[in-house]
Amino acid sequence: MKRFLWLALFGAALIAGGLAWFYRNGDEKVQQYLTATVERGDIEDSVSALGALQPLQYVDVGTQVTGQLKNLRVEVGDAVAQGDLVAEIDPTLFLARVEESRATLNQLRAQLAERFADERFTAEVFKRNQRLFANKAASEEALQESQAAAERAAAQVKALKAQIQQVESKLVGDEANLRYTKIFAPMAGTIVSLTARQGQTLVASQQAPTILRIADLSTMTVWAQVSEADIPKVKVGMPAYFNTLGQPSRRWHGKVRQVMPTPETVNNVILYNVLFDVENPDGALKTQMTAQVFFVSGKAENALLVPVAALQPVKGASKGGQGRPSGGSNDAEKQRIFLARVIRDGKPEERQVKVGMSTRLLAEVLAGLSEGDTVVVGTSENGGGQERPARTPRLR
Repeated sequence: MKRFLWLALFGAALIAGGLAWFYRNGDEKVQQYLTATVERGDIEDSVSALGALQPLQYVDVGTQVTGQLKNLRVEVGDAVAQGDLVAEIDPTLFLARVEESRATLNQLRAQLAERFADERFTAEVFKRNQRLFANKAASEEALQESQAAAERAAAQVKALKAQIQQVESKLVGDEANLRYTKIFAPMAGTIVSLTARQGQTLVASQQAPTILRIADLSTMTVWAQVSEADIPKVKVGMPAYFNTLGQPSRRWHGKVRQVMPTPETVNNVILYNVLFDVENPDGALKTQMTAQVFFVSGKAENALLVPVAALQPVKGASKGGQGRPSGGSNDAEKQRIFLARVIRDGKPEERQVKVGMSTRLLAEVLAGLSEGDTVVVGTSENGGGQERPARTPRLR
């Protein structure tokens, strides 16, 4: 009986010890921390957008007269100087109109000379009849007839002068149309497009048809489309830069010149065009290139940086003074207080941290942390096999 009692007590002790070990080491979840180190680096608060490149200065060259495009002297890509002859319209009809107007003008001038002679003669007859009538050597009827003849001759002179003026005006227009058959470059630049072909008949009755486009490619304009959610952050004069698909590592810099007030709707998305100019001395930028654009609202170099996941809102903090890092550019949004857990002697220690600007991943530390500090960004729990990251403040 004693042996059986000892065996029962020993078995109970083993069971109790096993249960204690199981509850302590098997079922209990041991918490571990996911950490990151506070380091120095650069941070930038920016608005991203897609854009396209267009020349800052360009002109569509057309024709003001109707006719056949007789000669097209340029090709796409040619460089032209201001005043260079780029195209010619068949001048046959316009030359004939000029010659006709000149012939009519010469005829009217000859008639005018004849009318001048008649005017002088009738004026002299009228004066002579006045003297004779005064001496009672001519009748009143003769005097009146000579006066009427003189006035008719003067009126005919005036009529011919008006006709000559009319034909001269027509001649000016005909000569202008003749000059318009030769089309010159209105500015220096590069031929970027041709919309007409040699031999094509161009009709300019309602509007001037476009033949080609000349653009100055030394300065390009970026037309960036910014969503309605981000457009309040974009201001005139704000720094901006972009890169292209062909040269993703190269940046071109400029400043916002204009924010277009009228939006475009693309797939039910409201987009506003934002324009800024960049120099293109080497010609690397081409028309219609796609640009990945960044509008910089804030930037800090060699700043202390902490992951946003390490920051927790202070309990009871008001939205006006303490809240989540939003990456905004207003001073009220940059001076924010948060809580961060710093590892000290293997244990987390809470600290209040003042942050400046922030992105979706990193925040600038203004006070509360030092370079090299280890902060908690999440936790993992052994036994459950699941990782539970720290709650990340939602960015505005």
